Amino acid sequence: MGEKRKPLVLIVDDEKSICETLSGVLADEGWDSISAYSGKDGVELFRKHQVDLVFLDVWMKHMDGIQALQEMKGIKEDAPVVIMSGHGTIETAVKATKLGAYDFLEKPLSVEKILPILEHAKKVRSLEPRTFVSFSEKGYELVGNSDEVASVHRQIRSIARRNSWVLISGENGTGKEVVARNIHLQSSRAEKNFVAVNCAAIPEELIESELFGFAKGAFTHAMYTKIGKFELAHHGTLFLDEIGDMSLKTQAKILRILQEQCLERIGDNTSIPIDVRVIAATNKNLPEEIKKGNFREDLYYRLNVIPLRMPPLRERSEDIQVLCDYFLAKIAGEFQEEAKHIDPSALKLLKQYHWPGNIRELKNTLERLCILVPGVQVRDEHIQEVLTDIENGVSSSGDQTLAETLKEARNNFERSFIISKLEENEWNISKTAESIGLERSHLHRKMRLFDIEAQRRRFQN
Repeated sequence: MGEKRKPLVLIVDDEKSICETLSGVLADEGWDSISAYSGKDGVELFRKHQVDLVFLDVWMKHMDGIQALQEMKGIKEDAPVVIMSGHGTIETAVKATKLGAYDFLEKPLSVEKILPILEHAKKVRSLEPRTFVSFSEKGYELVGNSDEVASVHRQIRSIARRNSWVLISGENGTGKEVVARNIHLQSSRAEKNFVAVNCAAIPEELIESELFGFAKGAFTHAMYTKIGKFELAHHGTLFLDEIGDMSLKTQAKILRILQEQCLERIGDNTSIPIDVRVIAATNKNLPEEIKKGNFREDLYYRLNVIPLRMPPLRERSEDIQVLCDYFLAKIAGEFQEEAKHIDPSALKLLKQYHWPGNIRELKNTLERLCILVPGVQVRDEHIQEVLTDIENGVSSSGDQTLAETLKEARNNFERSFIISKLEENEWNISKTAESIGLERSHLHRKMRLFDIEAQRRRFQN
């Protein structure tokens, strides 16, 4: 097994001393780096190499940093680019971040300024799903021929024409972000930014700085001014995913911003006007969360101007065939091989399954079949083999309880399946969540629901 690749940083600055300083700091922190001394050369190196992070100077001759940033975003739209400037202004920072810059760093450089950016970059790269999603609409088709999907399409067309806020409800994996992006793309704000924030994936201590930004010097490691997601979404759409996982403290601040249509960065008393369309999504029953004291009633009514429910896959099983065709063609394109076909008997088995992970689980299952099944035909024995693997996971956990109801049987299966996957991944929550197609916060809730902590303690002992 080959050595794990170090993250690679591209440094673009016409001052060689800056490149050398940064390169030394990066080496000490375990990052590889390459340097370019002009915007044009930087773009060419970015095109040729698999770059994980870019430090890009603004003021360079011939091609400046803003132009180079635009070129890089044309090559790889979700590339994280840190803009550097010795003449830093808020206007330059806003312009750069609206073009997709990851952060803004003022010169002169120092280790104290660079390290927080590297640390933050590592955290963002490890979040599962991304907190800041590429603006590309590729892969965000709403696929299906059922009446349920047709109804969602009609609602999207109606909602998109207005500027009202939307609250999308539905189980994990049903495609709530797909709906949000379709609303944005069909709206008058389509040419502006779509900024997605997963409220469940960002640690509580980072959520406010991510949403509202902070001023240089606001706290110990605030060595630069950071533009928050609300400002990035100015004149565009802000998608707050899993809003039900947000703390009451942050909910109160969001409510004030939505009411006043302005914000203050952390550590700065300057009021900044914002014009954003908010689309929120949740997998929770928010009225029930309000009764429990976990969600603010006033924020719920503020967000729930237009409610939209995404149906689970088990309620639209006639879409499974078209979803299979869509994902199999997409996977074949990624693997550069002939698309697989599912036999009618195998398709029947897929339709009979209840898909607790919804479309995300279906896609993961099809990827697994594409890897494991030889040839182009997926037959019922292949599907049965996948189901047998799941059953073996159940039996290996030692849970042989006979259930009296379907709900009890499903809970037994889910508990056993989760335990087996946790054991496979040595109880690494992030790896397990990714492998089974669940968000980390949802896996934590499942573990609490099924009282899996006791099993974990036995494993660790």
